[in-house]
Amino acid sequence: MAKQKPEPLIGDELIKKIKELGNRSKEDKARECGYYTVTKNGIERVNMMKFLNALISAEGIELDGNANGSGRGGRSASYRISVQSNHNLLIGSAYTRKMGLKAGDEFEITLGRKHIHLKQIDKPEETVPVS
Repeated sequence: MAKQKPEPLIGDELIKKIKELGNRSKEDKARECGYYTVTKNGIERVNMMKFLNALISAEGIELDGNANGSGRGGRSASYRISVQSNHNLLIGSAYTRKMGLKAGDEFEITLGRKHIHLKQIDKPEETVPVS
């Protein structure tokens, strides 16, 4: 009779089991917590992604930046950027959307010793002709 695979642990049970397993490898911990599958050939494959996601969830960490689950996907703002190989800094749409910016909005750039400051330039109100 084949050994039945246990249901993967979640929440407090997962955290408790990980603490019990001490200094074992993360693969061993994932396997012991039920995060593996068995192929047709009887080979166990650890599902690290599901394990790590369950652990993050059990710890109450919200990585999506959007607790209600709505949104269109894509990257969320990490508040860190790197200079690209062409020496440009790309801020990204996550920030511009969050600020409500639109194409054509302009900024004044001031440079400090170790910082760049962007200040949005207010556009003058467009006058509408009155008839």
